[in-house]
Amino acid sequence: METLNKKSSNYQAQLNDWINHEKAAIDLISAVGKLWFEKSIELILFRNQLFDRSASEIMNLHLYAKDIVKKPITVFDTVALATDILKSNVGPGRIDIGKLAYEWLQEKTNYKTSSDFINDKLKNLIGNDNPVTPKDVVLYGFGRIGRLAAREIIAQAGKGEQLRLRAIVTRGGSNEEIVKRADLLRTDSVHGPFPGTVIEDLENKALIINGHTVHMIDAKNPEDVDYTAYGINNALLIDNTGVFRDDKELSRHLAAKGIDKVLLTAPAKGDVPNVVHGINHETVDLKKQRIFSAASCTTNAIMPILYVIDKELGIQKGHIETVHSYTNDQNLLDNYHKKYRRGRSAALNMVITETGAESALKKVLPHLAGKFTANSVRVPTPNVSLAILNLNINKEVTRDEVNEIVRKYALNGSLVEQIQYAFSNELVSTDVIGNPCPSVFDSQATIISPDKKSVVLYVWYDNEYGYTRQVIRFSKHISEVRRPVYY
Repeated sequence: METLNKKSSNYQAQLNDWINHEKAAIDLISAVGKLWFEKSIELILFRNQLFDRSASEIMNLHLYAKDIVKKPITVFDTVALATDILKSNVGPGRIDIGKLAYEWLQEKTNYKTSSDFINDKLKNLIGNDNPVTPKDVVLYGFGRIGRLAAREIIAQAGKGEQLRLRAIVTRGGSNEEIVKRADLLRTDSVHGPFPGTVIEDLENKALIINGHTVHMIDAKNPEDVDYTAYGINNALLIDNTGVFRDDKELSRHLAAKGIDKVLLTAPAKGDVPNVVHGINHETVDLKKQRIFSAASCTTNAIMPILYVIDKELGIQKGHIETVHSYTNDQNLLDNYHKKYRRGRSAALNMVITETGAESALKKVLPHLAGKFTANSVRVPTPNVSLAILNLNINKEVTRDEVNEIVRKYALNGSLVEQIQYAFSNELVSTDVIGNPCPSVFDSQATIISPDKKSVVLYVWYDNEYGYTRQVIRFSKHISEVRRPVYY
């Protein structure tokens, strides 16, 4: 009986501990919301979004910090610091509260109060009241990437001080078409329901998305639209159609009134810079250049890893094989297609096809051009792809050494938004749906050859959402609305 009573007591103690943590998580949710809407401060926890999360999700993120990042912090630590930030003069920015909480645990003896600690660590954000001019955004095309971009711009809008979605351009503007496009925005077979409201304003040919009025514009040609008639000026136009690829074709958007810059969400041809945010985004001249490309989803997936391995170990040559989910440019059932093999049923076949990954190196990491071969296999899954990098390197390494190199870049430095270090032996493609990083490095799959100078690396990527997050990051950069960060 005594043993049973003891077990019952332990059960109740654990339950009470969980309830206390859950209450603290709810307090953190409140602080996160106030910081976001009142001070334009976005809190993240080791790269993971905290805004619009449930209490249980937040508690799981703290377990992730403890077990994976190896930085044991509690929700009590983070909510206390978030409350201090709310009371401080810290200005707009993006702050990793996980990193901050861990540093507080390590350094608290150096400070009289946690407020002193906050003021010291975030001194570059204090008094940061330099106004940012919001950038109007036009989405040209409303397919897979266009709809995810709309969701993400709205989700990140906050007080509307960075990117503001003002219009969506499609071919066809009947009431029936607007209703259908609204329904496609509300629900998605891969990414689930839109966490907000979408209201059709058919009288004004607009959608009201979480309170944002977004004009639905019908246009056959890029130069036909007068965006200033809708109150849109100096806008960034994000072309999601993939129809226009070179400087001459994309310049047609600049002929429309109200457009300042153009960003293509596909690999560009000619002199248009192909950019992977985090790798070569700072090489473009924002004052002179007006047309940009965010490259491809595969390019955004492989370039961060190639950059890291080449910088740390040196790459002699390699082969890139992508196992890619099928896309809308394939046929659902066998039918004519201008490209070889893509006419065969995407839902039934693995299809060998070409990839532009190797040619993208010439623009993103030009010193690696000519060192790679590349190919792709389309497979019968609707989303999430896998890049297999077979690399010959200059130094002898072990599996643990390679993994630790990537882990270091995933947790610290300029690529923390681009690389996620995955550790699970059970990781499969659906686990990556909705991952905000373009590169999810599968550490458990790393292979080292017997001579220790050839490595095979596996990189997962949500070829829709992960890529779209890169597009948004680069959009903020070229629009010059990115805020200071503390990672």
